[in-house]
Amino acid sequence: MPKKPLIGITFDSQDPGHYSKYPWYALRENYCSSIVETGGVPIPLTHDLALTQEYLNLIDGLLVTGGDFDLDPALYGETTRHATVKLKTTRTEFEMTMVRAALKKNIPVLGICGGHQLINVALGGTLIQHIPDELPSEIQHEQPNPRHEASHPVKIITDTFLYKLIGEKTISVNSAHHQAVKKLAGDAVLNAIAPDGIVEGFEVPAYKFCLGLQWHPEFLITSSDKIILNAFIEASHG
Repeated sequence: MPKKPLIGITFDSQDPGHYSKYPWYALRENYCSSIVETGGVPIPLTHDLALTQEYLNLIDGLLVTGGDFDLDPALYGETTRHATVKLKTTRTEFEMTMVRAALKKNIPVLGICGGHQLINVALGGTLIQHIPDELPSEIQHEQPNPRHEASHPVKIITDTFLYKLIGEKTISVNSAHHQAVKKLAGDAVLNAIAPDGIVEGFEVPAYKFCLGLQWHPEFLITSSDKIILNAFIEASHG
């Protein structure tokens, strides 16, 4: 029986309060359970830069998660910061380092929501700091309904790896973000877009597997979500 791939999953980090009086890590359970369901072994990663090489020697794939925070606009060349922007600098530095190093080793990388945005910035792209100000839309990208339900359609661009995977031109997705990709990194290819023009997905063909998705496939809302995660696990088999 083939060895199941080990999938490094980035933790979120939280200040003292709620769960503990001390700083603590957080990871929604379905980030892990969806990896188990599609054939991988989840390995949560602490934000220790000194362990970067050990993590890279251990994992077969890297999943960069989302979270209720934002990247510093200075990372993509902007000198002003929108009032809504919240930073987690230690987490961001660790994830940037891991993404760049993983891709250098051609380890498969999947970015979800904030992870999708981080990969784009790590490769040289930029972000919309606050969608309602820069691209007002009737679509509620911070959906009011539960995250385990879909909220809007997404168009899948044909002639892309993502389209070849799922074979559908339109899928329904969940949505939980106030920022989005503005300019794609140079080697990235758009593969999914919302009706209002917001970038919902990209891929980087130069690598074995590098995919960013603005929605949350770990909720496994549609068959497309499971297909995507299956492909990530398959690529991580080596």
